[in-house]
Amino acid sequence: MKSILFKTSLLLLTILVSTGFYSGDAVEAQPQEFQGQAYYLTKSNMELGKWGARLSEAQKKQIASRLKNRLEKTYVLTFNKEESFFDEEDKLDAMSGATDSWGKNFSQGDQYKNVKTNSQIQNQEFYGKKFLVKDSLLAINWQMGKETKTIGNYTCFKAMALIPTNDLTWYDFSWSRLSNASSNVEGETKEDTEETQETIPMTQVEAWYTPQIPVSHGPSEYWGLPGLILEVSAGNTTMLCSKIVMNPAKKMKIEAPDKGQEITKTDYQQTVIEKMKDFRNQRMGRRRG
Repeated sequence: MKSILFKTSLLLLTILVSTGFYSGDAVEAQPQEFQGQAYYLTKSNMELGKWGARLSEAQKKQIASRLKNRLEKTYVLTFNKEESFFDEEDKLDAMSGATDSWGKNFSQGDQYKNVKTNSQIQNQEFYGKKFLVKDSLLAINWQMGKETKTIGNYTCFKAMALIPTNDLTWYDFSWSRLSNASSNVEGETKEDTEETQETIPMTQVEAWYTPQIPVSHGPSEYWGLPGLILEVSAGNTTMLCSKIVMNPAKKMKIEAPDKGQEITKTDYQQTVIEKMKDFRNQRMGRRRG
């Protein structure tokens, strides 16, 4: 009897190993075999500041229509257990029919994230020069909520976070950022530095994630929740997942960008600020001349 039980157990173990249900190699390969693609539609409200106060509603709508390609974009997040690749679907400029060359200087480039190595690699192009921005993933202190809602076929849970605005838009540029950078002059006291830190602009972020897709990925800078992030609202921008394809028949290769001058996020920001300072000074010089 013991001989029969031993043979039966041995046969069962052989079947499990041969089918991959009890294989160390199969477990190691799982992060690469589990794949998916999530499509996100992003919408941003147009901010016109004081200049916009002088415009009629009809004029605002006309401007928004002409800038629709910059205010509404579609991105694709390709992911497995450990890695993700986030890039924008190509769109033509609504005004010229060509690619949006000006907006390209301040738009998010192709982004690779690896949650296992806590690394992010993103390519950026600024006035014809290519950069390879390498840095750690953004540290986000998520506050988990109990609220739920359904997005598509997925049950989602709410999470909130307060994040420095500059950390979310490091690839972008604004004249207010240039003004802040110019105010940081030598000779600041410790009290001045502490006061500056206290007034750092912050963005309230609301995210909805689904544990039904057990990966900690998300669009853009967002990640770190116990499920794929399907919706994000931050400032004047909302990103909503409109389509998910899980384990497609054709395997997708996720590779990090590898072309461009290597640089950190902070150094890239400083490079852009210095270049925009030069542009401003040149313009002011021509006016004086």
